[in-house]
Amino acid sequence: MKTYAFGTTKKSASLTPVSFDRPDVRSGELEISITHCGVCHSDLHQARDDWGNTVYPCVPGHEIVGIVSRIGAGVSTFATGDIVGVGCMVNSCQTCEACQRGDEQYCAGPKGCTFTYNGPAKPDGTTSYGGYSTGIIVREEFVVRIPDVISPAEAAPILCAGVTTYSPMKHWGLTAGQTLGVAGIGGLGHMAVQIGAALGAKVVALTTSPDKADAAKALGASQVIDMSDEAAVTAAAQSLDMMINTIPYEHDITPYLGLIQPNGVLAMIGNFITVPAFVPAPMVFHRLTLAGSLIGSVAETREVLALCAKHHIRPLIEMVDIGDIDAAWSRMQDEDVRFRQVIDMASLTALSSGSDTTFAALDAPTRGDVVGKIVR
Repeated sequence: MKTYAFGTTKKSASLTPVSFDRPDVRSGELEISITHCGVCHSDLHQARDDWGNTVYPCVPGHEIVGIVSRIGAGVSTFATGDIVGVGCMVNSCQTCEACQRGDEQYCAGPKGCTFTYNGPAKPDGTTSYGGYSTGIIVREEFVVRIPDVISPAEAAPILCAGVTTYSPMKHWGLTAGQTLGVAGIGGLGHMAVQIGAALGAKVVALTTSPDKADAAKALGASQVIDMSDEAAVTAAAQSLDMMINTIPYEHDITPYLGLIQPNGVLAMIGNFITVPAFVPAPMVFHRLTLAGSLIGSVAETREVLALCAKHHIRPLIEMVDIGDIDAAWSRMQDEDVRFRQVIDMASLTALSSGSDTTFAALDAPTRGDVVGKIVR
């Protein structure tokens, strides 16, 4: 499948037009024509090699919504014309204990799960290319159906920002009546506020940007704490049962730990870089759990889509053209987005059709080959 995309070949370079051939659809696979793709902070981190693991060329994008254009033999759950989504994974070993219990993101196979872009790399250097592109091939087990009541553009961020915040709430048992703190009111945080409120929790937004207070309350937060206000932080000590920390950069977690009730959980989901030295005394004296959570499973993605459909939870989005992606990333870095950008892939299709835009050719991406299907 001839595919047009935006990607980069080195961390110091801007995203530019590229092209490559995705392998033809095989048994158990779907070919998807991409209509929308969310812009995640992870896209920027990965393209710039902030985590030290990027394989170039890098074509980002893991909040993908599109239309099924072809199906392989044996596909039973989808048909051509269906509106579907693909999140952060496109495959896994499908046989290890984690995959069998429905936690594909923690796949313990030889290469772990195959992320939608950047991996895993094969010995020849090829890797997976993501959703800043016109189309993608994915096994049916890693594709989800988009509810009719959610528009394709609004569905895209739910496939990462939505499930990444929902998964730790489910795993650590957030229940109605508990108090949930959400640290960082951005792309992930604004979804966490809505999801937590829909689950019946009292949601407290934690931010260093007081100008986001009104938006956080409109999304469902009962209270907003300015983390730069020492008196407000002190007054809120030990008031939270659980905290979802979505902040994507280094920050001192000591004041956040002080907000957790005894036996509570602080789940880190945004910072893959480092945590500066912090005082662990609150953890010791109050038996706190400092935890991490990686995206969410395919089943949890279906669950959060259903939850969003039922409770009319939607990301607040801004539509952007693929040609403006560098500016979109700059705004994201400057925290100037309220709260998620989504690429209209019609803009990429237009560039690739009858224009003078040059698309540099890349090697074909890896398929992330596995044998068999998930058995549950």
